[in-house]
Amino acid sequence: MTRIGFIGLGIMGGPMAANLVAAGYEVTGYNRSQPKIDKLIAEGGKGARTVAEAVRDADVVVTVLPDSPDVEQVVLGSDGVLANIASGALLVDFSTIRPDTTRAVDEAAAEKGVRTLDAPVSGGEQGAIDAALSIMVGGTAEAFEAGRPVLDSVGKTIVHVGPAGAGQTVKAANQLVVAGNIGLVAEAMSFLEAQGVDTEAGLRVLGGGLAGSKVLDAKGPKMADREFKPGFRLELHHKDMGIVQAAAREVGVATPLGAVATQLVAAAVAQGDGSLDHSGLFRQIARLSGRE
Repeated sequence: MTRIGFIGLGIMGGPMAANLVAAGYEVTGYNRSQPKIDKLIAEGGKGARTVAEAVRDADVVVTVLPDSPDVEQVVLGSDGVLANIASGALLVDFSTIRPDTTRAVDEAAAEKGVRTLDAPVSGGEQGAIDAALSIMVGGTAEAFEAGRPVLDSVGKTIVHVGPAGAGQTVKAANQLVVAGNIGLVAEAMSFLEAQGVDTEAGLRVLGGGLAGSKVLDAKGPKMADREFKPGFRLELHHKDMGIVQAAAREVGVATPLGAVATQLVAAAVAQGDGSLDHSGLFRQIARLSGRE
C-alpha cells in the first residue's frame, strides 16, 4: 500500500484526502486545525501532529495550501517537508501558487533526490468531493507517470502541460478566464433582474446557446438565489489574479480585460466579501448600479 502524507485538509484538501483513502491509500494527514484531522481519521485516514510526522515515512507527499508563502514555509522550512521526506519520494503540490515558487521548490527537492509535480486543480469544492477535478500538471514525464495513480484518484481531466511551473502557469490562465466569465455572468444577471426578466428562464436559454459555460451553469443560480456559501473564496481568487498579473507582466503580455476583473475582485474583497464564494462578485457588480 502506497503511503501518502497529506498536508492541508481544507475545503479542497479534505475531500481529496478522503478520496485517496477510498482509493485504498494509507493517508496520514496534517492540518493546522485539529477538527480537520479528526474528520480524516473518521473517514479512515490517520492523523499527524506535525508536518514531519505526516511525511517522514511517506512514498508520496501531497500539499494543498492557500498561497506561495504557505508552500515556502511548509515545504522549505527548517522542519518542513523537504527536511523530513525520504529520498526517492514524490512531492505533489495541488496548491495554486506563483510559478517561480514552484520552480524554487523543484530545485530544492532535486537536491534531496525528490521528484515534484505542480498540479493545481480546477473544479471547486464539488469537483474535489466528486473526484472530478481538472488537473494541470507540471514536472518531468517520469514524475507524471509515477504520480498518475494518485492524480487519477482525485481528478477526471488530467493533463501533463510541461516542466516544473507549467501547471501553475496554466492554472493562472484558468483563473483569468474564470474571473472574467464570473464578472460577465454577474453583469448579465444584474441586467436581467433590472429588466424584470425571469432569471431562471433566462439562465436556462443562455446556457443552451453560445453564451453557455460551466461558470454560467454553476454560478448563475448562486447569483440568482444570493447564495454565496464558499466553494472557492473570493479572497483566494484575489490572490490568484495577483499571480496572473505578475506573471503576465514578466513576459510582457497585456491582459486588459483581466486587469478590470482583477480590480473588481480586489474591490469586492476590500468591501468585506472575501469570505464569500467567488460568485459573490455579483454583489460588487450590482453595487456599481446601486442594485445591491
